[in-house]
Amino acid sequence: MQLRLKTKITLTTAALVLAVVGVNSTIYVMNLTRQVIRQADDRAQLVSRHIFFEAQNALVDAAKSGQTPASDSAEDLRGYVQRAFDDSAPLASSIDAEVGYSPLIYEISITDVGGAVLVSSDKSLPGKSAPERTRLSRLVSSGFVDQLKVLYGPPRAYEVDYAFQIGPPGNQIPFGVVRVAVQTGLLRISITPALRSAAIIALVSVGISVLLAAIVSSISLGPLKRITAQLDRISKGEFDQTPLDREDEFGQVSSKISQIGMQLRGVREIFSNLRENIDQVLGGLDDGLLLFSVDGRAVMVSPAVERFLSTPSDQLLGRRAEDIFPPDHEAREAIKVQNGELVPVASAEVVLSGIDGPPRRVGVSVEVIGEGDARMGTLVKFKDLESRERIGTQLQVSERLANLGRITAGVAHEVKNPLNSMRIWLENLKASLPDVDGLPLQAVRVLDNEIDRLDSVVKRFLDFTRPPEMHQEESSLKELLEGVLAVERPEFDKAGIKVEARLDADVPSVLVDQPLLQQALLNLFVNALEAMPGGGQLFVSLHRRGEMAEMEIRDTGRGIAPEHRQRIFQLFFTTRPGGSGIGLASAFRTVQLHNGSIEFVSEVGRGTAFRITLPLAHQMESALTRPRDPSAAIARSL
Repeated sequence: MQLRLKTKITLTTAALVLAVVGVNSTIYVMNLTRQVIRQADDRAQLVSRHIFFEAQNALVDAAKSGQTPASDSAEDLRGYVQRAFDDSAPLASSIDAEVGYSPLIYEISITDVGGAVLVSSDKSLPGKSAPERTRLSRLVSSGFVDQLKVLYGPPRAYEVDYAFQIGPPGNQIPFGVVRVAVQTGLLRISITPALRSAAIIALVSVGISVLLAAIVSSISLGPLKRITAQLDRISKGEFDQTPLDREDEFGQVSSKISQIGMQLRGVREIFSNLRENIDQVLGGLDDGLLLFSVDGRAVMVSPAVERFLSTPSDQLLGRRAEDIFPPDHEAREAIKVQNGELVPVASAEVVLSGIDGPPRRVGVSVEVIGEGDARMGTLVKFKDLESRERIGTQLQVSERLANLGRITAGVAHEVKNPLNSMRIWLENLKASLPDVDGLPLQAVRVLDNEIDRLDSVVKRFLDFTRPPEMHQEESSLKELLEGVLAVERPEFDKAGIKVEARLDADVPSVLVDQPLLQQALLNLFVNALEAMPGGGQLFVSLHRRGEMAEMEIRDTGRGIAPEHRQRIFQLFFTTRPGGSGIGLASAFRTVQLHNGSIEFVSEVGRGTAFRITLPLAHQMESALTRPRDPSAAIARSL
């Protein structure tokens, strides 16, 4: 999605402010985190010394009360210290006070040198081994990212240890450790309010910066709207433009644009003369054109080349002739390369394999382009010979059908007037005859019925030649075919015809007049039914071919004789006794009115296949703006 300049400036400013605020907030949070952890470490150190002091006082109080160890053994000494700690109310109150009132202290314990807990804030620990914990000093020395991971990860406990000794001066021995534990959850609670405040400040800063950037950019870029309008008027051909009355950069740009507009006026006149020549060149690009430079590289490739060489035109640009036409290429029968140069060929015919179809005959010519004796390049031209022959045949069929339609319309009008007069006099004659059954009255009834039949025939002629009123809508060919097959299914079953339908569901919709197309398909199904009086098989398929939808109706009937194939779409032509000769002509005209094509393949004794090709809905929209000319449609016989 293309962003406006104002939006880009606003987003850039917001991003810069966000980056600055983010850096400052990160530094703030980093310092805050380190400070809180360091404070927790200092506090734990202080608490450990305070508890050690109270433990010393507990031992002094025990000595004053006359308590002494039973012996110098470690076990008696440990029992003596345990009793002194248990009997010391100041020690217990100090431990409880530090844990209760300090927001950072999680647990306080005193253990002997073996790790057994003597006294603790956790009443379940005395007499048990103290849990192993990581030293808080490691967290203090960790990096900022690691500290955040620890604080906002699962709760963990870190501790500060203060070892102490007991015994008379000069003969003291290590006895225990004061352990003060700090939990990360408590540290997180201390840091979170500050983090929340930093986030709010960052968001508010970004919001204010976006608002200010939008206001400033709107004011600063205001002249761009007028410059844009100036360019829009120049693009519409209004080259005389007055520049902005400003002395800044915008005014200079506007003045330059006005000068460019004056220059474009002259350039446009030159290109208008060149356009006629370019249109003439492009008009012949139905044929495949390859222009090679003097060094044998393709410098111009028309889009139609892909139909002949089965390679996109953009992949051929810049390639050498011997790479495009290697020795095993089908076109090398006519295209010769000697010493890197193409040999001139006036006219030749080769057979090339199509992208998604059978091989076809193609005309090839190679023309050297030069100035004087200097060779400047080579033009290779491909012509679809089969298409040209088919188009000639198709135009003849369409022209004959159109002429026959006009003649039929004239004859029908000429016949209808005498029929009307005959009916009037016949009514007068009926009125003058006696109301008694007899030969005269019977003759009048026969004449009346025959006039009705002739009038019906004339109406059919007029309906065929009169352009129908089209009511086109996007329709699913799959549903349309299924509906027509459902109508004819009883007739097929009765005639012993097995129907096999392969209708792709992913074919996009087409823009058609449903009743007209249904009647055309019904005519084809009726023809297939009549071609298999002894039963057979009918194959109906629908699939997408590029930007077209293709339907095929193939029977296993008697086929069409070669001498009749050029006439089957002609009005009133029929080989069936009692046939009207209108069905296939009507189907042909219906396909024409939908900008489609109809072709057939037939083999005597093996059957006939009709193929109808219609443009998809999005392809058909542009065709609807063109006048419908029945003579412009395509009917092919292969």
